Amino acid sequence: MARRPKAPITERDIQGHDALRAFHSLLEPLAQIPVHGNRRFTMQQYVSLLLLYFFNPVLTSLRGLQQATGLDNVQRWTGVKPTSLGAMSESAGQVFDPELMIPILTQVLGQIHPLDLDERLKNLPGTPIAVDGSFLRCLPKMLWAVFRVQSDHRGVRLHLHFDILRQSPVAASITEALGSERKQLQKTLKPGQFYLMDRGYIDYTLCQAIHDAKSFFLVRLKDCSTYEVLQDHPVSEQDRLAGVLKDQGVRMGSAYTEGDLIAPVRRLVIQDPKKTESQIILLTNTDLAADLLSLMYRYRWQVELFFRWFKCILGCTHWLSQTRSGLTLQVYVALLASLLIRLWTGRKPTKRTFEMICLYLQGWASQANLIKHLQNLKPTA
Repeated sequence: MARRPKAPITERDIQGHDALRAFHSLLEPLAQIPVHGNRRFTMQQYVSLLLLYFFNPVLTSLRGLQQATGLDNVQRWTGVKPTSLGAMSESAGQVFDPELMIPILTQVLGQIHPLDLDERLKNLPGTPIAVDGSFLRCLPKMLWAVFRVQSDHRGVRLHLHFDILRQSPVAASITEALGSERKQLQKTLKPGQFYLMDRGYIDYTLCQAIHDAKSFFLVRLKDCSTYEVLQDHPVSEQDRLAGVLKDQGVRMGSAYTEGDLIAPVRRLVIQDPKKTESQIILLTNTDLAADLLSLMYRYRWQVELFFRWFKCILGCTHWLSQTRSGLTLQVYVALLASLLIRLWTGRKPTKRTFEMICLYLQGWASQANLIKHLQNLKPTA
């Protein structure tokens, strides 16, 4: 049976002009970038269309965006003129510089305030940042995204720094799929941070580098790690209620790794709340209370939840461009979409809120419906 052709996109499919105007004004700095040759299609217009793509499920492809440029309402709200598919594809993949998005992301992030989480998280010696990487699958024809040399598998790795207090991504980079997450983190270390990491990041040289950068770390240790106990710290009743079994001052490593980590560190053994028969072993360079460190490591899971939102809800798995530059730009705009939801709602993004925004931009929900939904959201715990 022949596949039924998709119906053309009409003005009825794209509503929510107030939001579109907000997108366009936010991206005003991109309008100052000179266009190449006789092109009229600007980066500001393309990024505005990308935001519309993420928030409107009617738009599912680059061709859909190209059709949208021919609609009167989209032209009025974004300033775009009817653009050919070839010109849009070439501009997105080869002309526009994705790094120009970073100042805009920084600007929006600066307007996002911390949520009301546990009071003890407000007085930490550094900003709690959950660090992790996630694999993004690419098309076989994207030959530059090598994953396995002798196969058609293609992909890249997204490295993310996620602010626990603001529940927002604060830094991102894209590397080869097989690139080292530890080396990438070491390139981007900043002072005054409290890095929360899973055991894929355990590396004594990295831990020492974080300490030398005047930051802190809380990382999960592998069960087979070699160490020497220097001191057993007492475990209080409050620590035990938090699942803490042991709190020890240790020297990590064997004769082969001696000198890689010279900073004073503590080893914590915590009961896994999900598996009563297993334990979680943590390493840190701070003297914070053991029960607080146990709480902090549980918050590390927020970056995993963000990756699930990023891929499954926001849908950043279908690439509109097959070039490295085009893919990176799409990822940055997806991060901007997440920050905008966080800014507008005052809460971390949820599936229901995302659906309401989509319905509004499709014209199926009024602005009053959207405002009522936001007002009825439960306060963030």
